[in-house]
Amino acid sequence: MDAGYESYFVRAADPVGGRGFWIRYTVHRKEGHAPAGSLWFTFFDARRPPQAVKTTVPDLQAGDGAWLRIAGAEIGPGRARGAIEVPEADPVGWDLSFEGAPLHAHLPRGWMYDAPLPRTKPVSLHPAARLRGSLVLGDLVVDVDGWPGMVGHNWGSEHAERWIWLHGSGFGEDPDSWLDVVLARLRIGRWTTPWSGFGALCLDGRTRRFGGLSRVPSTRVDEHAHRLAFSMTGDDLRVHGTVSAPLERFVGWEYADPDGSSHDVAHCSIADLEVTLEEKDLPPRTLRAAGTAAYELGMREHDHGLFIQPFPDG
Repeated sequence: MDAGYESYFVRAADPVGGRGFWIRYTVHRKEGHAPAGSLWFTFFDARRPPQAVKTTVPDLQAGDGAWLRIAGAEIGPGRARGAIEVPEADPVGWDLSFEGAPLHAHLPRGWMYDAPLPRTKPVSLHPAARLRGSLVLGDLVVDVDGWPGMVGHNWGSEHAERWIWLHGSGFGEDPDSWLDVVLARLRIGRWTTPWSGFGALCLDGRTRRFGGLSRVPSTRVDEHAHRLAFSMTGDDLRVHGTVSAPLERFVGWEYADPDGSSHDVAHCSIADLEVTLEEKDLPPRTLRAAGTAAYELGMREHDHGLFIQPFPDG
């Protein structure tokens, strides 16, 4: 592996809202260094601060049907298992199975996944999934029985200068629908590009794509650590909406870049989402997910009001 990173991740939320989790398996390598593997675990509960823990080890491998193994934890087709025990936090563990909608490639052209740019390559292996199994949080066992969520994969030589990930599933108006959006601002020399991104909304069994480099002028983003308003266009359609949660429901992480810099990252997997689809010659359709959506913002600034977890990255 050259300098860069690769991650597999899974997130889901209790269908009634207010509880969820986000688990991430990451390989990170700085130039001239051996790769290291990290396991990230966050459990969200609207009644208390997120429970977050992380460990970084040199023990990582793939093969034998798994996408990635780190310190005995593994993620692969249809399954995610692992545990973290560190002195700074209560032990956690997970044993999950998943199934759901097939792969969604965010980038519209296959060659873009092999090209130098963009430097981050995102794929949703299951943009809508049902998770089953259990989580262990110290002495507490949480049953995960058909929670809606997703399974993702990304990799690259560096993170974007600023990025947003937005995911919604388990909508009350159409439980089989899903929304998956990635947005980024890129640093090119002294300049930072405007927001550009790619998204997909599956409604009534049909997936609509929107965004793209040609639609940067019609992309609107008003982002903050705990809320987002956005608008993006596609062929004869517009998708716009808002996502938010109280700041105390967000977890704050440090993400290291292969060049030695870092980002602060705000993430909540129990956010409230409202998204509207406007299509030509059709009435608008609005979907709502209460306490089950994911919103993530990667940023350089540190004045966001978040507590950053005391687990260094890289």
